[in-house]
Amino acid sequence: MPVPHRMPPNASAPAGRVRRRAVLVGGALAAACGVATARQAPLLLRFSHVVAPDTPKGQMALRLQALLHERSGGRIRVEIYPDSQLWGDDDEMEALRLGAVEMLAPSLSKFGMAGVPEFEVFDLPFLFRDLAQVRRVTQGRVGRELLERLGRQQMVGLGFLDNGFKQMSAHRPLRRPADFAGLRVRVQASQVLGAQMRALGARPVVLPFGETQRALATGVVDAAENPLSNYLTQQLAPLQPHVTLTQHGYLGYAVVTHPRWWKHLGRADRALVRQALDEALQHGNRLAAGLDQAALATLRTQPGVQVHMLGTTDRDALRQAVQPVVEQFRRSVGPGLLDAVHGVIGDAA
Repeated sequence: MPVPHRMPPNASAPAGRVRRRAVLVGGALAAACGVATARQAPLLLRFSHVVAPDTPKGQMALRLQALLHERSGGRIRVEIYPDSQLWGDDDEMEALRLGAVEMLAPSLSKFGMAGVPEFEVFDLPFLFRDLAQVRRVTQGRVGRELLERLGRQQMVGLGFLDNGFKQMSAHRPLRRPADFAGLRVRVQASQVLGAQMRALGARPVVLPFGETQRALATGVVDAAENPLSNYLTQQLAPLQPHVTLTQHGYLGYAVVTHPRWWKHLGRADRALVRQALDEALQHGNRLAAGLDQAALATLRTQPGVQVHMLGTTDRDALRQAVQPVVEQFRRSVGPGLLDAVHGVIGDAA
């Protein structure tokens, strides 16, 4: 049974910028002073993420918490801060670099803007047909090499986690490129995602995940792309009653920590954390497909929500409209990575 995660004293309200910066400075000073005696002491692992506890990422974090509590006899304590309670999209990586948090699971889109553009391959539209293809990439040689490249930006990549495929939500069906014309669409900070929306005639608006609901409610944006589990947990149905099953892109995460904290761990603790995390990731990945199907079933019976399927002609038209984005990525990163991915998933480049 998962051990309840501890909340910060003021978890009911967003932390202020002043408080956050104070924590960042404190974490940096603590790291600079050294942690040589901590190997035999109780170990704290703060895990911050931006989604709800009942998503694949939230459940993965809870499983990690429970496994480490059980296998360390309570010595390793995992504190989980979901829903951007501690850090949001805009500052979680800075918090990791400065030692104010030990573990994150940012979306793969964020790593491109953080200096590892190869991760933008996961943002390419219509690249993967299903999660089986994704996992052939993330669980194989290509995935391992991508995680190793995070070391260039002072991160240790520990594994991949699925969420699911993104669908479109708006005030109207979005079946064809013409339906996107002029819409302001919330996207993550990704050059590929921005270019994709512009190719469809829409205007990309980069916003942190935690601000999406308010932006839709106030008209800052007109549409959004999300896996169905996020659509439900963020309660977007009253704001975006039309859901079009475009399945145009994949949304996943990479679990990362800082090299300083990872090296600080003793060999036994490092092995314990890695084994527990591997099992937690397997748990989260098993949940991802099931939650997606359950979310779709819920949406089909939810009053006021209309679910739209894409026909072959419409899907081909969308794919053709965004093809220039794929070629742009191939030129900017080099053909080798994209060719390697196509080779793994069995599709022709």
